[in-house]
Amino acid sequence: MASRGVPCDADNIVITSGSQQALEFLGRLLLSPNDTALVEEPTYLGALQAFSAFEPHYDYLRPEQGNRTPEAYASSAKAAGGDVKFAYVVPDFANPTGLTLSIGARQNLLSLACDLDVPIIEDSAYAALRFEGASMPSVQALDIDRVGNIDASRVIYCGTFSKTIAPGLRLGWLCAARDIVRRVVLVKQATDLNSALLNQIVMCRLAEQVYDRQVGAAIALYRARRDAMLYALEVSMPAGVTWTRPSGGLFTWVTLPRDVDAAQLLKRAVAEAHVAFVPGSAFFAGQEGHNTMRLSYSLSDEAAIMAGVRRLANLLM
Repeated sequence: MASRGVPCDADNIVITSGSQQALEFLGRLLLSPNDTALVEEPTYLGALQAFSAFEPHYDYLRPEQGNRTPEAYASSAKAAGGDVKFAYVVPDFANPTGLTLSIGARQNLLSLACDLDVPIIEDSAYAALRFEGASMPSVQALDIDRVGNIDASRVIYCGTFSKTIAPGLRLGWLCAARDIVRRVVLVKQATDLNSALLNQIVMCRLAEQVYDRQVGAAIALYRARRDAMLYALEVSMPAGVTWTRPSGGLFTWVTLPRDVDAAQLLKRAVAEAHVAFVPGSAFFAGQEGHNTMRLSYSLSDEAAIMAGVRRLANLLM
């Protein structure tokens, strides 16, 4: 965390069974039925699954376009029967869009959270997988610059080794002020006591010895696959289809013509083209996004990506 601009010590850390467990813990800790969670539109499906178990109301952040006023968010939350309890963002190479929040958007988000007096959950699963451009300071690092130290920070950082070293070991971490960590530890103890010690020992050894090399290799691999996907989209997709151009991470977000339903397209894609994707509506708390989809370049090699995008494009002709 110090390498990410966050001075802290062991009392600011909770080891979790992947960052997904951290999201579930935070939903359990912070939400009651009818409370409001502020999320981006679209946002990470796993976060919606983790939070929805606690029956919240969702309201939307638009960090780059301009959020609503704190008073508007608070009024909407009251009308829904609760209070705003937190803001959740994936600031770097977001799942599902691949987009990254600008410094200005991060600062504006901090100001909004301060005015609402709520925490920010920073899901930083993909931050290490930057292909080009200068690194962005984490939202937590920016907040510490504002308030002086981590124990005064309102940002809860969720990290993971699943995207950089080994997803099968299921190890992540939560970094936050001590008073938040103490409460999360109680939830952890009530859930599974502790993350598997043998997995922690193995991951510690890997992180000490091969982390930088492994991340470098992952970046080179995923950059080539990202490039193949963007090229395939450029040469194959018909007019009216647009997509994001991520500078890191594992995903690109495709917007289809408004009359195309991605869920229906998926059925044809699997049956006729042997291609799979995630329909974009899964990443919205409401009923939006029917004409969007998430494409991942994490697993398939460049040849498979080129072939898959071409087959998918043929279904849209």
